[in-house]
Amino acid sequence: MTPTHLPGRVAIPQQTRGTSLERFNTAPAADVQHTLLTCLHSLRWSHRVTAHRPYPTLDALLAASDEAAYDLTPGDLAEALAGETLPVLPEDTYSAAHMALDAANAAYEAKFGHVFIICLDDLPPAEALDHALAGIRSRLANDPEEERVVAAEELRHLARGRLSRLFRGTGP
Repeated sequence: MTPTHLPGRVAIPQQTRGTSLERFNTAPAADVQHTLLTCLHSLRWSHRVTAHRPYPTLDALLAASDEAAYDLTPGDLAEALAGETLPVLPEDTYSAAHMALDAANAAYEAKFGHVFIICLDDLPPAEALDHALAGIRSRLANDPEEERVVAAEELRHLARGRLSRLFRGTGP
């Protein structure tokens, strides 16, 4: 299933389903970095995670991903945020919800200079819209430094979820 993206946003490419940790550990560095960039668009992060191979377990890979994400500089964070999209809403979400999210994101982008990101991985699809709208509205009250910290944490969660899905064979 191809995710639906809002107009004007860059989609993150589909990753190969069911990537094995052994293949990840032994693949050429350039291939691994390309795959990692589909999880988090940060060259520094992808280089660090690649450089620390091999990983004995998925948990070790996820821990390395977290550690590398914690070390993102403001420039790295800007690079990663530039590669993100608005949260994907369930297909049956009504168009007014898309308009509400677009309007809130326009205000967010005007204030912070990047698209709003939020990890919706652990939420039932029926709650995604409410959670995204509540999140964007509350985070609009943040100052830029507070929001940089929150956005970095959301990126870390997104990367962790994408890596987990990649290795569990369920795609991005």
